[in-house]
Amino acid sequence: MSLAVLRSRALAGLEAPEVTVEVHLSAGLPSFTLVGLPDTEVKEARDRVRAAIQNCGFDFPQRRITVNLAPADLPKESGRFDLPIALGILVAAGQIKAPNLDAYEFAGELALSGELRAVRGALAMCAAIHRQAGSRQQAARAFVLPLESAPEAALIQGISILPAQNLLQVCAHLAGRETLAAFAATPAPAFAHYPDLADVKGQEQAKRALEVTAAGGHSLLMSGPPGAGKSMLAQRLPGLLPPMTPAEALESAAVHSLAGTFRLTHWGQRPFRAPHHSASSAALVGGGGTPRPGEISLAHNGTLFLDELSEFQRGVLEALREPLETGQIHIARATRRAEFPARFQLVAAMNPCPCGWLGHGSGKCRCTPDNVARYRGKLSGPLLDRIDLMLEVPAVSEAELSTRGDGESSATVRQRVIVARDRQLARQGKPNAQLAPDEIERHCLPDSKGALLLKQAMQQFGLSARAYHRILKVARTIADLAELPDGTPLTAAHVAEAVHYRRGLAG
Repeated sequence: MSLAVLRSRALAGLEAPEVTVEVHLSAGLPSFTLVGLPDTEVKEARDRVRAAIQNCGFDFPQRRITVNLAPADLPKESGRFDLPIALGILVAAGQIKAPNLDAYEFAGELALSGELRAVRGALAMCAAIHRQAGSRQQAARAFVLPLESAPEAALIQGISILPAQNLLQVCAHLAGRETLAAFAATPAPAFAHYPDLADVKGQEQAKRALEVTAAGGHSLLMSGPPGAGKSMLAQRLPGLLPPMTPAEALESAAVHSLAGTFRLTHWGQRPFRAPHHSASSAALVGGGGTPRPGEISLAHNGTLFLDELSEFQRGVLEALREPLETGQIHIARATRRAEFPARFQLVAAMNPCPCGWLGHGSGKCRCTPDNVARYRGKLSGPLLDRIDLMLEVPAVSEAELSTRGDGESSATVRQRVIVARDRQLARQGKPNAQLAPDEIERHCLPDSKGALLLKQAMQQFGLSARAYHRILKVARTIADLAELPDGTPLTAAHVAEAVHYRRGLAG
């Protein structure tokens, strides 16, 4: 047999389209040709595969070898095609007998010794196998992959995962001499551990804003002097959010699998990403020649914390505007396009001025009004308009620091958040932060006093139409925390608290 056909998977965003690996051996001068739009990593498979085959005791065919990765117009990247290419060469050369190749899909990078190394995107590839089998109403192919990649792939139910440590084990399985044991999925952690809100002393107003942020899925900007506890508060937001649903956990795990950062111990844990303010636009929103997920996608279903917000490059921050509205990021390159989920909660922190001490009781600040205006002017109006809550976080007094922490724990606050979030899902099927304008008119209408108060706030603070809608969404969340019955208009108290969070940053 001089032709072997195997199945594998490429990666295109969160999708994993099927790739047919065709290996043909023919007469002629010895050569090894790879076609089908392979990138540099795939082209280097020629040397890895040759060494792995020889070091496993097989003869590398001294013939003309042509490997086609179909479809030809789909870009192929990474070393995951090493394993199917090596197997295809051995089957086409007649060195192993594999009568049932179509029952399997293969992915794995080969070491020169023939050992199998982990691959990115095992979870996404396994999910694609499952979806394809469901659409065709047939049994899913078994997935042969490296042992290190098996735990994440096994999170997809209904797929036979066959992990192997080296090329010889796979060959023995295909030839029927040995059998690869199906991977037994390890139970995921029952509960994720997060920092406790009770550790934060003082800052009762900030804690309240954090509770509102968690309950409605809103975004939050905190401004205050160094050491006020802004970072500490932000780190405790994931612990206030409701537990992840299986679908949410799977989405987040798939994104991290693409980036090669998934760990089974992170299953079901709300992501918390805190990129440095020197991060580039591609690092934050994703990109590269082969599009990869950025920090906003790695924070999907979790929290993106941007500390020192005004120190980020303006162009980097402007790239957040679309995903804050849509919950997705579309990356377009000359030859490739990718779409990644980016439904994150933005929590940002900044100092009130360049030195950080504006308004502090110590009187340390010597910044001029022009310096303060220039510092805050680094944040554009359209970006600030998309942030739901803006809060000044004052310095903690010595008396508060010296007292024993007796505030509410994260578990206590989380129970109220869960009740409010369940109310939102039952009423409209989504958190309040995601309400569309027509849904706001149905679910967030204020009473007469609340409407008058909102009108006065719009005139006094010069708020935009987007800010108007965001105030109503935050007020709806405040009402849900207060267990206001559905269908009851929002009161002036609910609107007043929401307006308080939209007044911006005081000078």
